[in-house]
Amino acid sequence: MTKCIAFHSYKGGTGKSTISSNLSATLARKGLTAVLLDLDVYAPSLQDYFQWQPQKSINDYLFENATVDEVIHDLTAVLKKFPSNNGEQSDSKGKLLVAFSSTSKDEIYKLDGAVRQEGSKIQLLRKFLMLREEIVSKYNADFIIIDTSPGIRYWSINSLAIADTILLSLKLDGIDLKGTRLLAKEIYDSLTKLGTKSYLLLNRAAGYCLPPNLSGENNSSNQELYKTTVDNQSTVISKLSADISMDTILSIPCYCDIQFDSNEFLTALRYPDHPFAGKIDALIEQLKKI
Repeated sequence: MTKCIAFHSYKGGTGKSTISSNLSATLARKGLTAVLLDLDVYAPSLQDYFQWQPQKSINDYLFENATVDEVIHDLTAVLKKFPSNNGEQSDSKGKLLVAFSSTSKDEIYKLDGAVRQEGSKIQLLRKFLMLREEIVSKYNADFIIIDTSPGIRYWSINSLAIADTILLSLKLDGIDLKGTRLLAKEIYDSLTKLGTKSYLLLNRAAGYCLPPNLSGENNSSNQELYKTTVDNQSTVISKLSADISMDTILSIPCYCDIQFDSNEFLTALRYPDHPFAGKIDALIEQLKKI
């Protein structure tokens, strides 16, 4: 049975695209068929991420200017560029399929304008639901991974509505914490009643990048700040989880070497021994249990 996983967040910059892309590629590397949908329709980024310029996009499918086969792009060959853990090239039977949203300003305006018209809105919703069904039937997908628009917007909610599981990616800053509580109240409670499962995915957490004192410099104030930050983090996430009745599926540290890499691209495959790759593997194991 196909698992449909949506990555959502209250605001941008929480790592949804990075995690969803690396997750999809790793699933394919493990021999599964993963379909990644870029449904961040207001600010699509996966075209730059994969360095791929599609002739047809999800926008074309929704307006009946393209079939599902024309918007699903087979990027399995990308996997062969990266070595496996033992240094050998992958010969996996898995598939990495990606559908992109249009980066055209006119197409984004067209899609946004259509949802203000009731008739067009209903038609687009039907096409959106059909997209999932066609992917399941035509591609026998093991996983459909959705990179959604952040916040409470029409396409964000539609993306969540077709998912079986929602992973709410957040950082532990005040805005994200407040926004996460809002999302839980305004959206997730209703979806949970319909059977959708939702989990917190803590990203860019403290605990990986060492402060100067732990890297050889003797500075007691830095050590105290570091310990306080890590300890407070656990307390904050535990309280949030209890308040909104959502468990934490995984905590991913802030890997500075990834965050500030201007050429970051499928890090879990590029550096299979990096702890980030281990976190993606751990996420896959958690998702298999759901």
